[in-house]
Amino acid sequence: MVQLTWHGHSMVWIEDSGTRLLTDPLLRDRLAHLRRRRGPTPQLRGAPDAVLVSHLHADHLDFASLRRLPEHTALVVPAGAARLVRQGLGAAAGGRCTELAPGDGTTIGNVTVTAVPAAHHAGRGPWSRHQAPAVGYLVHGAARTWFAGDTGLFDGMATLGPVDLALVPVGGWGPTLGPGHLDPADAAEAVRRAAAARAVPIHFGTFWPVGCDRIRPDRFFRPGDDFARHAEAVSPGTRVSVLRPGESLTVRRL
Repeated sequence: MVQLTWHGHSMVWIEDSGTRLLTDPLLRDRLAHLRRRRGPTPQLRGAPDAVLVSHLHADHLDFASLRRLPEHTALVVPAGAARLVRQGLGAAAGGRCTELAPGDGTTIGNVTVTAVPAAHHAGRGPWSRHQAPAVGYLVHGAARTWFAGDTGLFDGMATLGPVDLALVPVGGWGPTLGPGHLDPADAAEAVRRAAAARAVPIHFGTFWPVGCDRIRPDRFFRPGDDFARHAEAVSPGTRVSVLRPGESLTVRRL
């Protein structure tokens, strides 16, 4: 059994076999030009045993959010990211980092976490020279959960499955969606390839640029429902649960 809470964007609290994981924490309501438009400010159930960071972009690796977590929290990051973490959080934080490249795994409590590929930009941003290949993660405990991070479609998705639960991005945070992302139709194809029994859409409908409230509202509100519709057509064996930020779900292995 897996218990999860989607806190918006790519931040998901996952409890499996007594182990608590938190993906891509974004605990604040404003990040540069982005503001939280939907859902409450996240309130965690407790301290996570580990944080899973998918890539270096500031809305996924947010140092201000990581500082709000206990200093002993383990950090699982893409291979090559520890140097940036030390720069952002201090030298001691580097000792808490486990770097994983696709295929590498680690044990956290009662689960194993394995990094898997993701088709997404490796850099921190145009202002930074830091690079680390983006990854997703497979969490294997009572269930097999795929947290896709940020990704476009890639051929190896079929080798990830079957999975009991897919946490799959279906949108973004602005009026346009560039390369290295899944729209609702591509996300449905992703869960088909991964043979997902259950799927929860993430990375949509939470943050939006300041001043853009009336620009392409369909890109903000609709991706979750659009994903469910596409998944019903191309992956009818996948049960989709569309959550609102702050909502929880219990998934039993099928």
